[in-house]
Amino acid sequence: MIRYYALEQGRLTALEALQPGCWINIDPPIEQEELESLANQFNFAIDYLIDSLDIDERSRYERDEDLGFILVNTPILNEVDQENEAIYVTIPIGILLFKDYIVTISGRDNPVLNRFFEGKVRNFDPSDFSLFVLQIFEQNVLYFLSCLKKLNLKRNLIEKELYNSSRNEELKQLLRIEKSLVFFVNTLSANELLKMKMKRSDFLKISDDEDKSDLFEDIIIDNGQALEMANVYTNILNGTMEAYASIVSNNLNVFIQRLTIVTVVLMVPTLVASFYGMNVPVPFQRSERSFYWIVIFSVVVSFLLVGIFRRKRLF
Repeated sequence: MIRYYALEQGRLTALEALQPGCWINIDPPIEQEELESLANQFNFAIDYLIDSLDIDERSRYERDEDLGFILVNTPILNEVDQENEAIYVTIPIGILLFKDYIVTISGRDNPVLNRFFEGKVRNFDPSDFSLFVLQIFEQNVLYFLSCLKKLNLKRNLIEKELYNSSRNEELKQLLRIEKSLVFFVNTLSANELLKMKMKRSDFLKISDDEDKSDLFEDIIIDNGQALEMANVYTNILNGTMEAYASIVSNNLNVFIQRLTIVTVVLMVPTLVASFYGMNVPVPFQRSERSFYWIVIFSVVVSFLLVGIFRRKRLF
């Protein structure tokens, strides 16, 4: 669906028709005919719009005569809520810059663009295209940081559960978090490279505007911080998984060791009882107290074995 927006009386307002300086946003549901109509109207290749709907597209920018194209990836909650799927995935936002218009397109309901619709971005003016792009970058980084904090909090809660249980559900949740962090690391790396190239080539033509240049520099720094956080959380999670695997293996070894010791201790009375259960002449078989002596002997030997194992700290 194609919608037109402009700033009127300090508020973002939906327009009935296209006008110069407006923001054109394309959001679901998206029809192929709408994309073709828009491409024909502004005379550009529809591939820019198709690429913006492909979740496997990496962040990049291009310039084609009077058209500037930017594709940046952003995180969203995964609609496939299954135990083997990532909690968050990343999808692209396509930004097309014309002389009098700016076009954004996303294949899913996008929380980054929603902040502009909800009026949560200060000093937002869709007619200032370069500032608008920088604000999209800024809100994208802030949303990455928010998602990273939520994933880290969820990881801490799951780790506390793992201390008291060995269920597979907690491990599956950790695997979902790990997959999300892998998406984040790859996307943030690509986004950082994109912004550094745009800064170096002055793609937005803001080198003479100190405020915008400083804002772009801050965005690059924040993106680097988010990337570092994602790497740190990934390393912590990997260490947690390895430590938990070692703990499970150690607990299994301790259990098998104790079971072996119990088996050895119980083997003595079993062995003595086996000897005296044979149909052959054995010592003390005619004594009235032979049963008690055999039981006492078995118990004493068993306790001696327990003492030996405890002295060696095996039990």
